Amino acid sequence: MQKWVLLFGLIGLLSFPLIAQEDSILTQKLPFESPTEREFWQKGLTENDQLSLLMAVRPSGQEPTGKWEEFLTKLDQKFEKKGKSLGFLRHAFQNSHKKLFKKYEQHATFNQMLHEGKFDCVSGTAVLALLMDRYGFDFEIIETDYHVFSIVKLDEKPIILESTLKVGGMITQPSQVNNYLNAYKPEETATYLSLNQRIGSPNIDYSDKTIFRSINLQELAGLQYYNDAIYHFNRQAYRISEQQLQKAYQLYPSERIDGLRELTIDQAYKTLGIDLRK
Repeated sequence: MQKWVLLFGLIGLLSFPLIAQEDSILTQKLPFESPTEREFWQKGLTENDQLSLLMAVRPSGQEPTGKWEEFLTKLDQKFEKKGKSLGFLRHAFQNSHKKLFKKYEQHATFNQMLHEGKFDCVSGTAVLALLMDRYGFDFEIIETDYHVFSIVKLDEKPIILESTLKVGGMITQPSQVNNYLNAYKPEETATYLSLNQRIGSPNIDYSDKTIFRSINLQELAGLQYYNDAIYHFNRQAYRISEQQLQKAYQLYPSERIDGLRELTIDQAYKTLGIDLRK
């Protein structure tokens, strides 16, 4: 039995009414678990609200949005004083760990982070990317085979924001930045990772590096759905897994998401005799 654990385009611009109409059609066809999830999804796509898309995965219906707003209010005050500076970046990074990132846990969603302080590289990177976007920094979200992180450019110099490290997670020295990036960049001879590789497993061969690409916040929200699908896949809850992958693919049509969906459908039929295509 294959096990999965957390891994981690804009189409040509058309008129806004057409995009909104297409998003509405897609939303109506997707298998949402609750009205709250549907509301977050619709708001995320129609209003380009990336926070809502990140809060759409496993919502409780009582998300502590006030906690998030209070967090932002205090950062706004600090930004007024420091502006786009290394000092503000450091403050935002440290405050994220102090107020939001309490305990690292694989598969932790954005909502779990707000409720319980549990986070992983996807939800942690999501917070930092939302902040960098809010304050107008030049940044990238980087997806690799087993991890996601952020790169911020300040005065034309790259800075790594590694959300899973409270100490040493903000890397500013050029040599250390290069070493960090080189540890994830694929070699020319690399082939695509096998779909049953596991993040955080002692059996991972980290020399298998095939993915290193920049993604946006919507695609990161897709990876969060993908991670939740893996969580359910490992528990043989294949129908829920496949439904989460449908939503993941709508946000981020990547090969790994499509590959897991095909595998999920195959495993459901072989192990449980369930045809998820019906």
